[in-house]
Amino acid sequence: MDSFFSLFDPNNGNESPGSEDFDRQNALPPEPQVGNIEYKLKIVNPTKQRFDHLVTQLKWRLREGNGEAIYEIGVEDSGILTGLTANDMTASLQSLKQMALDLGATTTLLREKLLDNNRSVAEVLVRKIPDDQNNIEIRVAVLGNADAGKSTILGVLTQGIMDNGRGRARLNMFRHLHEIHSGRTSSISHEILGFNSEGQSINYNSSELITAEEICDSSTKLVTFLDLAGHKKYLRTTIQGLSGYSPHHAMLVISSAAGAVGMAHEHLAIAVALNVPFFIVITKIDLVDPANTLQNLESFIKQVGSRRVPLIIENIDDVITAGANQLTENVVPIFCVSSVSGQGLELLTRFLYVLPPGSSSKEKERLEQEPPEFYIDENFRAGHVGQILGGLLTKGVVTEGTLMRIGPMKDGSFQEVSVKSIHRNRVPCRMVRAGQSAAICLNIYIPNLRNGMVLVSREEKPSGSLFFQASISVLFHETAIYPGFQTTVHIGNIRQTVIVMAIFSSKCIHTNEQDSVMLKFKNQPEYVTVGQRILFRNGAGRGIGEITQVFPLKNVHD
Repeated sequence: MDSFFSLFDPNNGNESPGSEDFDRQNALPPEPQVGNIEYKLKIVNPTKQRFDHLVTQLKWRLREGNGEAIYEIGVEDSGILTGLTANDMTASLQSLKQMALDLGATTTLLREKLLDNNRSVAEVLVRKIPDDQNNIEIRVAVLGNADAGKSTILGVLTQGIMDNGRGRARLNMFRHLHEIHSGRTSSISHEILGFNSEGQSINYNSSELITAEEICDSSTKLVTFLDLAGHKKYLRTTIQGLSGYSPHHAMLVISSAAGAVGMAHEHLAIAVALNVPFFIVITKIDLVDPANTLQNLESFIKQVGSRRVPLIIENIDDVITAGANQLTENVVPIFCVSSVSGQGLELLTRFLYVLPPGSSSKEKERLEQEPPEFYIDENFRAGHVGQILGGLLTKGVVTEGTLMRIGPMKDGSFQEVSVKSIHRNRVPCRMVRAGQSAAICLNIYIPNLRNGMVLVSREEKPSGSLFFQASISVLFHETAIYPGFQTTVHIGNIRQTVIVMAIFSSKCIHTNEQDSVMLKFKNQPEYVTVGQRILFRNGAGRGIGEITQVFPLKNVHD
């Protein structure tokens, strides 16, 4: 099978230097008008009117950052680093703290630097948990080759106990007996790491017999890791996790002993194709010096056409720079860690603390106003509890007792159900909102339930579709794609064979060409919507695209 990285032109993008931090230059870019970053030269003894205005401004920046804002103190709106005297800096930080308190937010001094003029500039993180949330949550998909140490590093981060060099830390990550025997993850598991308002990590070693519920309750920020399979035979499961769970970030784990080999290229290329921001963690540095692996990473990143440059994290200042640039797609943070000695883990943990949420509060609010759509990734029965669905709510809000429809069935129809109970991060809750993953218990048992189905609003009267139109780009094909071509397509958590029924602008599509095509699901109808990203792959071709039109089946409602 051709590897995914060979499908991207390595010369597509040139090196971009990335946003330099104030350690390396005398000015920042001009203050952005939108987003969660605010420049303030100083905030010393503001009048009440001025203070109220500053609080309103902070509230807006927090909304833009989904509960997080970055304040650059001692910086003019143009980005020039003027700096403040020690007294003015102390007063400004105190004023910012008081502004945050008025909104129920907290402040954390990320870094402070003395300039050549003996004045200083500071960077402050302001965090406020949105009123409708228990904490700020981000999802991080964990990728990498088999035996790279993914489950081990997750075990160390979430359990708070170092590995013994023989895989002790990873045992709690495995869900099946064969995974324990082989040491390889074959399914998607979820693990959590919390942080309090002071930036201290909260894991299962924080106190004796601490539970997942207590971690969630004690955390202002919660990182949910999706531990994905690394072996080639489980690639479909890995793609399903990346596509279906919509992670905010991807963590690519590479073994210092083996280097960037095997499925690491494939996983990184899929993350790039799905527009998932990523960072790299090099493990096992206690066994092998990572110098050779670091030397090869720049060319490795370019092989998937990524227009980013590597940033090796060596100190806390690098961590803050990397966090600020993580969503601008021009810097790839690289961490060197050991799960045995603990070297580098403090920097990685701090990076997870400052890692920005994926979408703005405004976008989140817009999605919550839409009719609910819950995409099913797992389903099972739990004794007398009933039918359990695991997945991601992409739109709307779902509460206990909500009447919904589930499907599509073989004929494209949907069946009416009621939400009996909801769990998030293994903790009971009454509500799940757009962008959150959850486990939902239904009031009745649904025969022939399968992953890839969806729960939607009862009022929507949804229908499955066999035919849909998409604009696709062929990343690689040995010859060309013609009508009649069959391939496996991934659309969110849907995985099914589709047939190319028609190509609209030409007779065929070659590598690096784009066209609009009519596709048909081969086995059964699915629920798809305009704008969804698609990814297709098999032994003969690779490509990405977007759905442009859907043709629902008719007369399927009861």
